Amino acid sequence: MRKTPNNGNLKMAYPLGLFVCLFIYVAYIKWHWASATQAFFSITEVAAGSHRNQQVHSPSGTSGHDQEVFYGIMFDAGSTGTRIHIFQFAQKPRETPTLLHETFRALEPGLSAYADDIEKSTQGIQELLDVAKQEIPFDFWKVTPLVLKATAGLRLLPGEKAQKLLKKVKEVFKASPFLVMEDCVSIMNGTDEGVSAWITVNFLTGSLKSPGRSSVGMLDLGGGSTQITFLPSTEGTLQLSPARYITSLQMFNRTYQLYSYSYLGLGLMSARLLLLGGVEGQPAKDGKELVSPCLPAGFKGEWEHAEVTYKISGEKTDAEKGGDLVVGDFEIAAKYVCRTMETHTHSSPFVCMDLTYISFLLQEFGFPENKVLKLTRKIDDVETSWALGAIFHYIDSLNKPKEPTNQ
Repeated sequence: MRKTPNNGNLKMAYPLGLFVCLFIYVAYIKWHWASATQAFFSITEVAAGSHRNQQVHSPSGTSGHDQEVFYGIMFDAGSTGTRIHIFQFAQKPRETPTLLHETFRALEPGLSAYADDIEKSTQGIQELLDVAKQEIPFDFWKVTPLVLKATAGLRLLPGEKAQKLLKKVKEVFKASPFLVMEDCVSIMNGTDEGVSAWITVNFLTGSLKSPGRSSVGMLDLGGGSTQITFLPSTEGTLQLSPARYITSLQMFNRTYQLYSYSYLGLGLMSARLLLLGGVEGQPAKDGKELVSPCLPAGFKGEWEHAEVTYKISGEKTDAEKGGDLVVGDFEIAAKYVCRTMETHTHSSPFVCMDLTYISFLLQEFGFPENKVLKLTRKIDDVETSWALGAIFHYIDSLNKPKEPTNQ
């Protein structure tokens, strides 16, 4: 995997600053910030799970003060890059685990960029595994679960190509010294992605620690898809929502009925392509240039998305029609940026387009103009991705007794 970002993908999205973030957190009830809380899942006997008589807990003699230490590794294979989250946890007897530390690294491009040359995908995976070896003490390696979950980037690929990539990753994982189960590599569906992100944010804000505490809603804007997940405050929302939008989640000995839905193709990168008039996974016909008034007038360049490079250019924007948005600060920011696109020609040509899309997306979700949004990539110095929630959910599943299957 290449470490140097290309002119597309995340590099183009970063200059949005406070306006464009990988994750948009929406406080449906009152937002409460927790004071550096570290409590997480109430996983009964989380350290007692086994795989071939190997327990998922700290090696004998390594825990101090009756506190057991354990680790988890989660690979997030997204549409624009592959990231590794290395979590260190501790747990006292009969108490919930706490998060001690997270190590995060990322490489670009995403796995989907290697769909036609899967051998090249192994280098980046191995680089990130080497980071895990450096961060996790040797005695913990064989009991530390190693998991990769792919999101919209691979969901958008033809099934055969995606499966070949995952098979290659699994081969690399099995050659590693970590705990590798048969389900260690998979494509995460959009609902699970949204639910895991909701778990992460509500853990980091302390909402999961205390029963009855107000929870935080989640709007996760990725490259290929966007997810909305929240805990409905009224029974009516559950009753009126389609059954496929409601997910039952058990945690802390409590059951949560979450509203969660994923919109594949409405991620920021996919939306860019749609607004430019392109087709996902297909080059422009006859190499035709994609022209849009949402790019700075006079701008010409190239943009790579999903392994395809497009020629793009801007055209003069109609000041009378541009910026007709109705979503609070995003409206103000979009109008300003679209009026001054010439100053962003080379540094961030997509700013006007991205802000316009986000504004309309929020409008279509039904958020009122005065709705308060919290924008952040980290809470208490921990990445607010779905990875933390997913690794705990995975560890929890290892420790639950398997139900007998009928022969």
